[in-house]
Amino acid sequence: MLSWEYPPLLVGGLGRHVHALAGALAAAGHEVTVVTRQAPGAPRVEHLEGVRVIRAAEDPPAFEVTGGDLLGWALAFNHALTRAALRAVRGHRYDLVHAHDWLVAHTAVTLRDHLDVPLVATIHATESGRHQGWLPGAHNRTIDDIERWLCAEAHRVIVCSEYMRAEVIRLFGVPAERTEVVHNGVDALRWRARPRAVAAARERYAGDDGPLVSLAGRLVYEKGVQHLLAAAPRLRERFPGLRLVVAGDGPYRKDLERRAGPAVSFAGFLTGHDLTALMAASDCYVVPSIYEPFGMVALEAAAAGTPVAVSSTGGLAEIVEHGVTGVCFPPGDPDALALAVGGVLADRDYARALASRARQRVVDDFNWPAIAARTAAVYDSTRPPAPELPELLLTRRPGVPMAVGVG
Repeated sequence: MLSWEYPPLLVGGLGRHVHALAGALAAAGHEVTVVTRQAPGAPRVEHLEGVRVIRAAEDPPAFEVTGGDLLGWALAFNHALTRAALRAVRGHRYDLVHAHDWLVAHTAVTLRDHLDVPLVATIHATESGRHQGWLPGAHNRTIDDIERWLCAEAHRVIVCSEYMRAEVIRLFGVPAERTEVVHNGVDALRWRARPRAVAAARERYAGDDGPLVSLAGRLVYEKGVQHLLAAAPRLRERFPGLRLVVAGDGPYRKDLERRAGPAVSFAGFLTGHDLTALMAASDCYVVPSIYEPFGMVALEAAAAGTPVAVSSTGGLAEIVEHGVTGVCFPPGDPDALALAVGGVLADRDYARALASRARQRVVDDFNWPAIAARTAAVYDSTRPPAPELPELLLTRRPGVPMAVGVG
């Protein structure tokens, strides 16, 4: 399994997905090796939760990433990742290679050819989708081409929602029979915060006389944080004392901070218990994305016991049922966002019912053992069919057992 991020090095949801999937596959009896990027202070090789983890140190010189252009860095990273992967496979037998997104595409194809095994690719998001179909720069178009190439080279393409399935078919011409929808999963127990931690988060972030609304994610345009900030004054008029916490970091942060009012706090990148506690302490958790292939963070908030309000786009529209497991609003509409969130904040019984049903759905439908089993089924589908046996020639002679001859 190849991934550009893996704990303790996390950038977004992809690293958490790969970590949980690898652990669940290992727990089910599969032998899993993850080859990923070196994290400061992490061992180069370790066995963690049943998974063999190989971390590739980045090659010098350092490539500065400007304007979102990752191509120079990605090329150097793939050289280092390929060498680490080729060393990792010595003395081991593997049945397939599983690549996560375009940033590992070159290593994945090289390893597939070296091992002569099938390649499975998970496309977590697309460059075209992230930019709402507009590919402004040469590097954006190149990333789009690499995604198309990876899909063409893969025996199976896994996506996280029916929305993403339609997207890769439309953008890259992937035959429908080579695409498989396997939802992301959530470890519901991991997102249950301790009461003391919840109380501390409430004391730190919430006001004395108003509700707490939160959001966490990478601070980029497509996450739609700007629309939540635009809705904040309307919510404050209706709920004096309301506080809004934005957790995360990214290239859009400075612009968002300039737009934010005094009731908005930027908490930076939170992980582990800190993020769980913030979610659980919130009266409503908002996912205002413009583009969202799945929306795993909405399920994580639901697992924490928090009512969620999400934009009805992409995978979010598939996993949150309006009025049953959360509330939905049109993407890019601050007025509708304020109305939806206000409905949750105004009726605590309604909010508790939404949260209870959402958490139960997480437990029932999005648990990692089930997700791992569905992924393993995709792996099995890459195996070539057993060769058809030629017609059997059966003969029997007196006193001689039946013999089977292959003609």
